[in-house]
Amino acid sequence: MKLLLGLQSAALLFVLVMMPACNPTEPTPPVDDTSTIYEEGSYTSDCSGENMEYATVRVTDRGEGTGTVTWTKDKTYILNGRVFVNEGQTLTIEAGTIIKGAAGSGENASVLVVARGGKLIAEGTANEPIIFTSEVDDIARNKSGELTCPGGNIEPDFRGLWGGVILLGKATINSSESELAIEGIPTSERRGLYGGEQDDDNSGILKYVSIRHGGTSIGADNEINGLTLGAVGSGTTIEYIEVIANKDDGLEFFGGAVNTKYVVVSNCGDDSFDADEGYHGYNQYWVAFQDDAADNGGEHDGGPSDCLLCEPYATFRVYNATYVGNGSNRAIRMRENCAAGYKNSVFVNYGKGFEIKDAETLAQYNNGLLEFENNVLWNVATPWESEAATVETQLLAAGNTVNTDPQMNSAFVPTANLGTTSAPEDAFLEATTFKGAFDPSSGSRWIDGWTLTSLNY
Repeated sequence: MKLLLGLQSAALLFVLVMMPACNPTEPTPPVDDTSTIYEEGSYTSDCSGENMEYATVRVTDRGEGTGTVTWTKDKTYILNGRVFVNEGQTLTIEAGTIIKGAAGSGENASVLVVARGGKLIAEGTANEPIIFTSEVDDIARNKSGELTCPGGNIEPDFRGLWGGVILLGKATINSSESELAIEGIPTSERRGLYGGEQDDDNSGILKYVSIRHGGTSIGADNEINGLTLGAVGSGTTIEYIEVIANKDDGLEFFGGAVNTKYVVVSNCGDDSFDADEGYHGYNQYWVAFQDDAADNGGEHDGGPSDCLLCEPYATFRVYNATYVGNGSNRAIRMRENCAAGYKNSVFVNYGKGFEIKDAETLAQYNNGLLEFENNVLWNVATPWESEAATVETQLLAAGNTVNTDPQMNSAFVPTANLGTTSAPEDAFLEATTFKGAFDPSSGSRWIDGWTLTSLNY
């Protein structure tokens, strides 16, 4: 009997041991389809004269943005479509870093967008600028961060190979709506909105940044600007910027109060500098070099057609600009209640000079908000256009000249004494004794060395 009980117990123990554990089924985790993909890779090139390995990171944003991260110069970052710096995130880009945009158009255009509440800290140096360019550009740094592949395989007027850079902020605009969707981004994308009430809003720092070969098409006759600033506030730093070979405008403002210094735009396919929707910041040392594809040196609108007389007015100021035209285009167009101003600037080689387009903008000139003072127009076939021709006497009395040769040297630096200069009207601006963007006494130009433009102009 005991033997039988022992056998039964052993059998029962065997069954219990061999039975599968009765654990509840683990829930299947949700599929992650919103996180940003950072796909690392590498390639070998002999562009330096010897085979070297180069590291790449392809960035695909599926909704969560870049995150708060630092991009470093020992890798080349490739924008795969629209990449956002979301609200609350800070993207820091190390000096010398190269960012490339993949080919694509329409909703597939590659573009870096800093959303409202996000920040971009892109602080290059004259020796190591931060470069945004096309994926087909050979320029690259090796895994030690050394610029061993200088590029040069793309002509300096080749445009539209990728998108561009967009900063969006919370400053004021003069639209009938408090916020708008920036051009180039689908209206369904909430991260593409700009506008607010914070004129001192801070979207970060851009210094010594070169943006090359952008402006891909997003629709019929609609391309992305090189650098777009939508309602960007005065807490943002924008200095030492190059936009070269963009298919659309070089730099465009949509409202906002950001100030800028040392900006050069060259070989762009539309306007060099554009402003809309009540932009009201201060600017100094702007340069435009325009080839045969260009339109206006500056095209400046006051307000949108449905809010033409809305405030804030477009009262931005530009001191010490140098614009070099293609011989047939226009230097400056102001229209749609624009109240901007140019002072101490030089415009050469244009078919048309300064245009006040309409009665609303002429009214801003007559009431003293629109200013055009102590500027030089040289080799300009028609200096005063449209309504500006009706106030020619006043414009000449304001120190503007049309018969004074600035005697520019081969570097587009005036060598002649061009007379009286206007005093700065804001602490952001510097007092100068010269006109134009380059100081004749410095011995060099601030664009030299770090820009692609300086190799051609």
